[in-house]
Amino acid sequence: MQLLRKADLHRVTSIKTVATAMVASWMVVSPTNFLMAQELKPANLREQALEILGLIPDKMPGSENDTPERIALGERLFHEKLLSVNKTQSCNTCHDVGPGKGGVDNEPTSPGAFGKRGGRNSPTVLNAGFHIAQFWDGRAETLEEQAQGPILNPIEMAMPAPDVAIERLSADSDYPASFKKAFPEDDSPISYENVSKAIAAFERTLITKDRFDDFQRGSDSALTEKELKGLNEFLTVGCTTCHFGPLLGGNNYKKVGILEPYEGSDDKGRFDVTEDEFDMFVFKVPSLRNIALTDPYFHDGKTETLDKAVRTMARIQLGAELKDEQTDSIIAFLNALTDKERAAVAAKK
Repeated sequence: MQLLRKADLHRVTSIKTVATAMVASWMVVSPTNFLMAQELKPANLREQALEILGLIPDKMPGSENDTPERIALGERLFHEKLLSVNKTQSCNTCHDVGPGKGGVDNEPTSPGAFGKRGGRNSPTVLNAGFHIAQFWDGRAETLEEQAQGPILNPIEMAMPAPDVAIERLSADSDYPASFKKAFPEDDSPISYENVSKAIAAFERTLITKDRFDDFQRGSDSALTEKELKGLNEFLTVGCTTCHFGPLLGGNNYKKVGILEPYEGSDDKGRFDVTEDEFDMFVFKVPSLRNIALTDPYFHDGKTETLDKAVRTMARIQLGAELKDEQTDSIIAFLNALTDKERAAVAAKK
């Protein structure tokens, strides 16, 4: 039996999961299951949400090998500007994980070491280790592979070679000992590979906890009445055709503009990676966890508000023109997907 190419395997997986989600969505909107707004029952919504969406796991894949020393080193490297050619950029510059932040810089596209902007919006690093792959086009399979890219990217951190980065870290007074503690079995612990391993270890700690998870765990009071209505709309309108699973996305690829073209962008998405016509204008479906903190939206960062993002997706992906009340309630639900600690800090600003 001929083995499937990885791209084909992703496609088959995507087709299967989308088909499952579409069946689940049909079950939700069927006359016997549809919940009118005035009859919303948390228990019924919880059962449907757990079946289609579910809880974020407590640990990310690969975290079983992460030690406290490796995580601490990774956190420092994530914020380390020595890893950019002119010492102006760190991973955190474009993926801000500070208090109240959503793991992004809230820029349409990010300016790099020399001020030139990249072609795509910087996606959130929060919960990223749960994703099917990294980057909008899925070109990196792992967090480790992703971490190596921006450091050497001439538009982003612009380091000329891995050896230059390693020379800088080796000359620092603290890094040699920190790498030795994080990688005690290695004869040469300061390496470009270990830089990416440490950064990935830190990123695997960036798991968020929100009120929607509290609701799914049994708390009827975790969501307001408007948020419950929004959850119901989210489940019935068809949003779960793409945004399913614990992250409400991040686990499949989809063409942007299924029923209507996405205007204003000629980005070919995964086609540039696979050169497969099937992948023209196809992107990884973004996770909706913490979506209220990660504006502006979409791969080009040209959509400033959640209101416009929700209406646009409903129109071009589902062929639906949402009413104002529907949109408002869906947005209310999406705000309940924000990490509780980050939401509390953001609310004070």
